[in-house]
Amino acid sequence: MKSPMTLPAKHLALALVVILVWGVNFAVIKVGLVGVPPLLLAGLRFVLAAFPALLFLKPPKVPLRLYVAFGLTMSVGQFAFLFTAIHVGMPSGLASLVLQSQSFFTLALTALWFKEKWHANQLVGLLLAAGGLLLIGSAHGASMPLMGFLLTVAAAVMWACGNLVSRAVGRHGPMNQLAFVVWASLVPPIPLFALSAVLEGPQAMTLAWQNFGLSNLAALAYIAWAATLFGYSVWNFLMSRYPVNRIAPFTLLVPLVGLSTGWLVFGETLKPVHFLGGALLMLGLVVNLFGASLMRRLKWKPA
Repeated sequence: MKSPMTLPAKHLALALVVILVWGVNFAVIKVGLVGVPPLLLAGLRFVLAAFPALLFLKPPKVPLRLYVAFGLTMSVGQFAFLFTAIHVGMPSGLASLVLQSQSFFTLALTALWFKEKWHANQLVGLLLAAGGLLLIGSAHGASMPLMGFLLTVAAAVMWACGNLVSRAVGRHGPMNQLAFVVWASLVPPIPLFALSAVLEGPQAMTLAWQNFGLSNLAALAYIAWAATLFGYSVWNFLMSRYPVNRIAPFTLLVPLVGLSTGWLVFGETLKPVHFLGGALLMLGLVVNLFGASLMRRLKWKPA
């Protein structure tokens, strides 16, 4: 397998910029949540992601049920859980790490739904990642509430469900993936605002509007336009130009950026068990991505 570093310099730079944007996004979410309930902020994110972009993009010819399914899983489910997790005290850097477990939830759901067989490297990677998550979860306390950890894992599960919907969308042929994301962003606002009204309360929503400041607005713009529209458009461009195994490994850098940003901006520190758990989780991801290729190379013998 060729190294991701063999990309042309301009495309390599684009990939690294997206990783930087996505890694910093977790800290930006934490800033945006100051004084704003998480479900309300999530709803506003998708309003801004949809408008005004949908005025310039035609909706792809995809069944309405897939727009709804994508919006409810990848958007409502993932970000309602993630924003709430950070709101209740989950460190932003650690959230960026734990969320990567979506890769293994995707494998598990794919095996159940599409009856796909597991490969040896995927099973080993899953066991390593599961051990890492258990270690991280076992170290809950004041610096990482158990509820924050569980909500982040739930967000990863919803991301995995969204990946299955994305696969179903892909069966409808080539399309403008950014346009699909933009038009699917019409789905989340109403359920998120309704959940905010019921769970967070009209009073909290009113206070948030009254105290909505420039930092909240800047964070919201970053989350909607930089992390969502710019990030997805560039990422989909790269995924359409190169083999998945040359682009996907870049996501391993997201937790590195997320952890570094959390430490620099908020002074977030990890316990040794967090480092050990994170190392196991990342090792599991590496084995999942590169294990099959390595096994083939080890079995290969020159004539």
